[in-house]
Amino acid sequence: MTLGAASRPDPDSVPLLDPGSRPQRRLARLLHGDGLEQRALRGSLWTIVGFGSSQGLRLASNLILTRLLFPEIFGVMALIMVVIQGLNNFSDVGVGPAIMQSRRGDDRDFLNTAFTMQAVRGVMLWLACVVLAVPVARFYDTPELAWYLPVAGFISVINGLLTTRLEEANRHLQLGLLTRIELASSALSIVLTVALAAVMRSAWALVIGMVIGAAIKWLLAERLLPGERNRFRWDRSAVAELVGFGKWIFPSTIVGFGIAQGDRAILGKYLTLDELGIYNIAYFLASFPLQLAIAVIWRLMIPVYREYHYDPSPMLTHRLRRIHWGLTGGFLAVLVTMAALGPWIVALLYDPRYESAGMVLPMIACATIPQIVMLSYDQAALAGGDSRRFLAVTAIRAALFLSLYWAGVHFAGLPGALAGQALGAMLAYPAVVWIARRHRVWDPLHDAVFLSAGALVALLVLWV
Repeated sequence: MTLGAASRPDPDSVPLLDPGSRPQRRLARLLHGDGLEQRALRGSLWTIVGFGSSQGLRLASNLILTRLLFPEIFGVMALIMVVIQGLNNFSDVGVGPAIMQSRRGDDRDFLNTAFTMQAVRGVMLWLACVVLAVPVARFYDTPELAWYLPVAGFISVINGLLTTRLEEANRHLQLGLLTRIELASSALSIVLTVALAAVMRSAWALVIGMVIGAAIKWLLAERLLPGERNRFRWDRSAVAELVGFGKWIFPSTIVGFGIAQGDRAILGKYLTLDELGIYNIAYFLASFPLQLAIAVIWRLMIPVYREYHYDPSPMLTHRLRRIHWGLTGGFLAVLVTMAALGPWIVALLYDPRYESAGMVLPMIACATIPQIVMLSYDQAALAGGDSRRFLAVTAIRAALFLSLYWAGVHFAGLPGALAGQALGAMLAYPAVVWIARRHRVWDPLHDAVFLSAGALVALLVLWV
């Protein structure tokens, strides 16, 4: 069964909340109802508002920092984030998704055990960061990394102590307060980072600001989220469930690192720090639609797919299809806008030192089109507890991406690398279809329409 084959359901049975016109009544149902589509819409809106506002704050910070700091500093930070994200991925056992999909996701023993596992993991990550600092500095021939990494790695300890009330709110699509916490912590950390950069004029400002930002988020989450505070707890049945779910998540996040950070890990060996800094600026702007899509889909689609697994009725199938089409269309529209206006945006916002980012931005944006179209399918596997097939698909995607990206940059420079990225995503499509069909969420018409439109847009942007 595919989503495209679903029969059209009867009209919604939610009571009308407004006596006005039909559009007004429908809007009232969507904004105030408790059904799947209503909660999904509100969750999407909160996530979009939160992510958009957060990225707006980051952009403002970025514009100020690029006038205070030189491009090579952003190249150094890109390498720091490769290491930290790599360590996170190499130790992630999927506690967040496990809480969101588990029937015990509201059980205190289960949540406290998950919190304990995360806290222990955070300390281990920091120690690993300390041990790896010197070898990484030598590999990238950047001695200052040996000093930056142990400090930046302390963010793992702080993140390991984040309350599981964050996942509880995500589980129930209660995203309003989460969005406010994210925005407040982002705003405060950005102000502090800019102040530090104005005084220090070095990468230390960004490193220290990142750690302070994590501490601010921890404090706000502890103070503002309702519910019981976490305690250290070790429940064997909870550990068994978390490990059972995470035994396939763990290797999938390892290979997922290749998709998330593989580009900068590879480019760090081929580009100078200046060039890597320019790429990082272009990537920050070009990846906005993709990062927004990831944020919305991760928060929204696991709960939505979970309900669909429990009740795959024609009505729910139709609503899921509408959600899927709406999200993909919206994200692609933002991506097309960014690709078309990229050079003008960079010229308007940045000083001449970063002008070449305007040429790179459209290429990065177009290379992410296949990822946008296929993004949500693997979340259906996580919602159904099928982390083994999720691993298989992630491994295929990572292997294709890394091999073709490396071959592209080796033989044709950055344009070749980005062409390899797009080709790798398309070659992974059969694996994506396999997992989507397994969980009855594949929509071939959706894919055909949006992949064709994306290919046409890429041709117009890059060659016209």
